[in-house]
Amino acid sequence: MVPRYARPAMTAIWEPEAKYRIWFEIEAHATEKLGDLGVVPKSAAKALWDWWETKPKIDVEAIDAIEAVTKHDVIAFLTWVAENVGDEARFMHQGMTSSDVLDTTLAVQLTQSTDLLLEDLDELLAAIERRAREHKYTPTIGRSHGIHAEPVTFGLKLAQGYAEFDRCKTRLLAAREEIATCAISGAVGTFANIDPSVEEYVAEKLGLKAEPVSTQVIPRDRHAMYFATLAVIAGSIERLAVEVRHLQRTEVLEAEEFFSKGQKGSSAMPHKRNPILTENLTGQARMIRAYALPALENVALWHERDISHSSVERFIGPDATITLDFALARLTGVVDKLLIYPERMQANMDRMGGLIHSQRVLLALTQNGVSREDAYRLVQRNAMKVWESDGKLMLLDLLKADEEVSAALTEEQLEERFDLDYHFKQVDTIFDRVFG
Repeated sequence: MVPRYARPAMTAIWEPEAKYRIWFEIEAHATEKLGDLGVVPKSAAKALWDWWETKPKIDVEAIDAIEAVTKHDVIAFLTWVAENVGDEARFMHQGMTSSDVLDTTLAVQLTQSTDLLLEDLDELLAAIERRAREHKYTPTIGRSHGIHAEPVTFGLKLAQGYAEFDRCKTRLLAAREEIATCAISGAVGTFANIDPSVEEYVAEKLGLKAEPVSTQVIPRDRHAMYFATLAVIAGSIERLAVEVRHLQRTEVLEAEEFFSKGQKGSSAMPHKRNPILTENLTGQARMIRAYALPALENVALWHERDISHSSVERFIGPDATITLDFALARLTGVVDKLLIYPERMQANMDRMGGLIHSQRVLLALTQNGVSREDAYRLVQRNAMKVWESDGKLMLLDLLKADEEVSAALTEEQLEERFDLDYHFKQVDTIFDRVFG
């Protein structure tokens, strides 16, 4: 985790003290249920909870010192708790194995992280919708292959982003459901030394569901799906970020990141206003996507359990969620403060001499009896003259002067095909589909 790209609420979920508090709750809830079943004295859970109510400080350094000797983190924690609670602590961890604690804790941390990410997505969606409605009918050029195609509106560009992140939210909700599982099944997952009702009790207390069958570990296909979902969201972040970066290029300059008073763009060139936020988002998206591959490789563990997944998850659990949290918040800020230049959009559309209306002329010719092949040839031969003049010639003028074209279409019919508003007649329909 890089502090530069971390926000406090998400970081706090992954702090050692937060982890140990979850460990304690798992152990105490399990001991409580074991007491109800008569496996351990009820006084054991009471002793644990009585100590917990004193709001003890988790001494991370002391636990680390014990682990330096035991070479086992869960044993180190249990030893430290026993030193503080006393004799009743010996009933903790009855019939359990370390993975019961570790895997269930990871599930809690990932669900807590997901809840923050869902809040982030809601904030991003709200910002995109506000700007989309603001520019619902702001004309701009649609591009394919980076080349002028046909007119769209800037609101439609943003509506694309809204629909995509709305899908991301749906996927993330599914991923949360997938990852929110609890395993308290003991060695190799057979419940030989612990009753399944303990697992169900702990799961309920922690807001999880019991894993149907664990093999001492929760199956890692769940985690692979989770981190793959984060990777897809990262891809959507980059798609919108790259669009902003392209629109901010000097030759385009239809939109740009907000540039605050006193901000500097370059140490060498005082005139620079660089898209640093969206470039940064592209980099963060690369990292988040990179975490998906080791999660996929974690699926194939040896037999009922090995720990090859463990070191991987110590990296990707915090890093992927913390980075995505930061990236979503940063993108929300970019969208919220994005500087948008409708006049430049209009000027860019106009600079190619009306080429953006070529399809309408093509269709009009075919509807007036010209074969599609001939219609394409007639429009293209005039369009190429405009293209090669870099927009100094006007397509409408050339078409009016073309005898083969004028034999099929009147000047009035040609002029009608150069109406910009024609392209926007279904904007309301699209907005209704996207925003309801």
